[in-house]
Amino acid sequence: MLERYGIPIDTGRVPPLDPGFIPLLRFERAFLSTASQPVAVAVERTGGQTAVCRTFLHGTPDMAEADRYYLDRLVKTMLWMKGGFKICVSGSEAAYEALRADFGPGGAREFDRDFMANVYESPFEVVQADEVPEAKDAPKAMGGHLTGCRIGFDAGGSDRKVSAVIDGHTVYSEEVVWHPKLHADPQYHYDGIVAALKSAAAHMPRVDAVGVSSAGIYINDRTMSASLFLQVPRDLYEAKVKDIYIRAITDTFGDIPYSVINDGDVTALAGAMSLGSNNVLGVAMGTSEAGGFVDSRGRVTGWLNELAFVPVDAQAGAMRDEWSGDIGCGVKYFSQDAVIKLAPAAGIELEESLSPAEKLKAVQALMEQGSEAAAKIYESIGVYLGHTLALYHELYGCRHVLLLGRVMSGKGGDLILTTAKEVLASDYPELDGGLAPALPDENFRRVGQSMAAASLPELR
Repeated sequence: MLERYGIPIDTGRVPPLDPGFIPLLRFERAFLSTASQPVAVAVERTGGQTAVCRTFLHGTPDMAEADRYYLDRLVKTMLWMKGGFKICVSGSEAAYEALRADFGPGGAREFDRDFMANVYESPFEVVQADEVPEAKDAPKAMGGHLTGCRIGFDAGGSDRKVSAVIDGHTVYSEEVVWHPKLHADPQYHYDGIVAALKSAAAHMPRVDAVGVSSAGIYINDRTMSASLFLQVPRDLYEAKVKDIYIRAITDTFGDIPYSVINDGDVTALAGAMSLGSNNVLGVAMGTSEAGGFVDSRGRVTGWLNELAFVPVDAQAGAMRDEWSGDIGCGVKYFSQDAVIKLAPAAGIELEESLSPAEKLKAVQALMEQGSEAAAKIYESIGVYLGHTLALYHELYGCRHVLLLGRVMSGKGGDLILTTAKEVLASDYPELDGGLAPALPDENFRRVGQSMAAASLPELR
């Protein structure tokens, strides 16, 4: 039993290398068990789409800090899960003042504020109202379109993949090494994309449609934020990158159907295609933590699904993310960073001269050799994951969770999955049979990311 803001929390199973870990979901449940003041929060994004949460606070002076922390984590989760540039609050003057301060200029969440304003190309604001807007989403039926001659392009940080697909059959595919994060001139990226498209087109009689899977945030097929273009100056980004995929496709093939979406959503779509089932959350644990979601009707939601920045740990001493400046967020629990941060606690010394990827490989090698210390690392990540999958289920209502990425490879990945299932069974029995985490099987590998991308656009 741990305590946070005076609230006792039954944390359930504890990671052996991180005994102070407080699963955010269990903190929230303990907090809400004594809260009774109604409050509603809405986060609005493009096209009037709105995420709404109706919840409770304590509203008493002795619980003011707890209320503020709960609100902060709630709104942070809503922003990075669904996206938005406007927070609307009703039911509590104190809640409004707290969010206005934290998500205002110079506030604790200034990074989040500035990021969302840039993504949605709109000033960020926090407002108060008698009633928050109604929830509104605009999911799109995408993928699963197999007829015609299609190209699927998958842009990664170290390689690019492309497939030529005719009536659902892959007739050609290639994987080419490239280094998009190292180049400041977007012409490098444009030329690489066009080269891949032309390579695939050469193996078909015509091109009917193009689907693109790419790391980053995409709204209306435009590149709003993506690490692939990390070195591109802001003025060039605005002029040459935001419409880079649209230009590459239309310059090469003219006016044909196309779709550009986040690679996490394409992963979830590929999972749905391979499983023959919907309601799939894809979680990739690699350099960072990436997510994607296909709803119960097989639709892509248009949400951000940036799970790396969704809070998962409520402990005061949680590890800080260098980019956002926040603590306790998914990137430090479900990526190579998690392995590296836990290594010292396991008694494993990793050479400072090694890159993060090389440090991960070193721990993976120890795991393959049967190291008990390495096993404690993966068991700890498995405990993190079990508690957090229960949180993700509460957020998404997902039935299936597909776990990918280099952290999930080998014996370590098997132990993570086994431990996560144990935590779900022991600490969240209410989810029995309602949540199925799994590693990708051969069927998923046959579908592939680029082939799933090819199925995105619907022919006119």
